[in-house]
Amino acid sequence: MNDRITIMRVLHIDKNHELLTNQLNDLGFTNHEDYTSSKEEIEAKLSDYDGIIIRSRFTIDKQFLDAAKNLKFIGRVGAGLENIDCDYAEEKGIYLISAPEGNRNAVGEHALGMLLSLFNKLNKADKEVRQGKWLREANRGLELDGKTVGLIGYGNMGKAFAKKLRGFDVDVLCYDINTNVGDENCKQVSLEELQNKADVLSLHTPQTPHTVNMVDSKFINSFKKPFWLINTARGKSVVTEDLAEALDSGKVLGAGLDVLEYEKSSFENLFTSDNMPKAFQYLIASENVLLSPHVAGWTIESNIKLAQTIVDKIKAKFC
Repeated sequence: MNDRITIMRVLHIDKNHELLTNQLNDLGFTNHEDYTSSKEEIEAKLSDYDGIIIRSRFTIDKQFLDAAKNLKFIGRVGAGLENIDCDYAEEKGIYLISAPEGNRNAVGEHALGMLLSLFNKLNKADKEVRQGKWLREANRGLELDGKTVGLIGYGNMGKAFAKKLRGFDVDVLCYDINTNVGDENCKQVSLEELQNKADVLSLHTPQTPHTVNMVDSKFINSFKKPFWLINTARGKSVVTEDLAEALDSGKVLGAGLDVLEYEKSSFENLFTSDNMPKAFQYLIASENVLLSPHVAGWTIESNIKLAQTIVDKIKAKFC
């Protein structure tokens, strides 16, 4: 490592696995941690740092980036960069690092777990047995074999889920804005073909202007068959009110949602008041809906993998 890089100062504003700071220390970086200061307080000292490590505590906007006069990189310990003004950061020559490789396996396993749980009514059956109910016929399940699973988005997460499906006798189709992304695990098709054939739809897209509110009534009704929905991507991709209506009508047979439209950008909280939207009240009362708190990529193993991926990318760029 040359002398310029040896004195690089890095500010960590979200807690991550300790290997991240330990390995950066070993590489010669100076690491400071601040997990409690306000955004304004962080901005006041940003000019002292060459790098920032974040998850989602703050939105990295123009004001924030203008305060970071010496910033060379931002490392986001997660898959997406939607909480960063990427265009402005790149204009300023700031290198952006994310780590979708770190939690893709976890997301693939979580999506599969949600799908199998929904098909076999495990959440419903578990609650009933705990209440002393032994309702076998009411909990007769479905088999995944013979179904067509459609994926929208075929990057790290979509590919990980498709790989998990290899052990099942299913057809896996994907739609992606990029061409030639299909592989031995998944056939790339048009959106129209996916909507004509899919029994299951699983979302694996980042949050962009094109994906916000993507799954609305028009989109849902474009599917030829009633289908099951899995969303481990971003909550704002699904219009919850339209999903509730589709669940009520039977157009959507069930939903596994690790993410919700109502999440804060920090992913740490759900509601800012005690008033739950009616659509969400419908979801939590539905036996064919499975919910988890944005933890698909949040495993013991992915905590380590995410941190290691960030270190490896910083090392490759600056060392």
